[in-house]
Amino acid sequence: MLVTGGAKGIGLACAHAFVAAGDQVAITYRSAPPEGADAERLLCVPCDVTDSDQVDAAFATVEEALGPVEVLVANAGITNDMLVLRMDEDAFSSVVDTNLTGGFRLARRAVQKMMRARFGRIIFISSVVAATGQAGQANYSASKAGLVGLARSLAREFASRSITVNVVAPGPITTDMTAALSDDRQAAITDAVPLGRFGTPDEVAQTVRFLASDAAAYITGAVVPVDGGLGMGPS
Repeated sequence: MLVTGGAKGIGLACAHAFVAAGDQVAITYRSAPPEGADAERLLCVPCDVTDSDQVDAAFATVEEALGPVEVLVANAGITNDMLVLRMDEDAFSSVVDTNLTGGFRLARRAVQKMMRARFGRIIFISSVVAATGQAGQANYSASKAGLVGLARSLAREFASRSITVNVVAPGPITTDMTAALSDDRQAAITDAVPLGRFGTPDEVAQTVRFLASDAAAYITGAVVPVDGGLGMGPS
């Protein structure tokens, strides 16, 4: 099992959920691995998903240590927020390359062994903004929306090999990213969420774990919101 971008936030919560279920779990990180107990119970592999060679090397490391990757959680992603009039092409393409093309690179490598095994689970972590859009996040929203089309195309391509491909679309979640928002901004977001609160990384992780389980074997090409109802739009 491999979770990319697993050093913190939603990715680390996913890794914890799988470990709690008794799975052998590898994570990738770009800047620094987790420390303490996480470093001991997880196989931590450096990987920049914008580099196909690094993706191949990461999979090779995981395969040698744990065996073929049966479950891929493609969570690695970045933001670079700004209004379009100020956004140059690099600011747009770098986010798309990491979040969307990175997901393609990971899935392309993962399905090689999944096809031989005639089994696999691929779960892309998207966002509520894939459907709603967000001012200042044209690059991020486009990349996350693209994951839906990618997932559904892969779901059709590999369904005959019992490989399911699904998308989880979180809303506002309590992470380092949202903690950096001003109190006023956090309050405005909370007011827009029908459930009236931010979600937790563990709530996203439990949804991911379900989609990776045998109980979800007949679910593929789905987009599952974990957003407190925000994706429904205003009441």
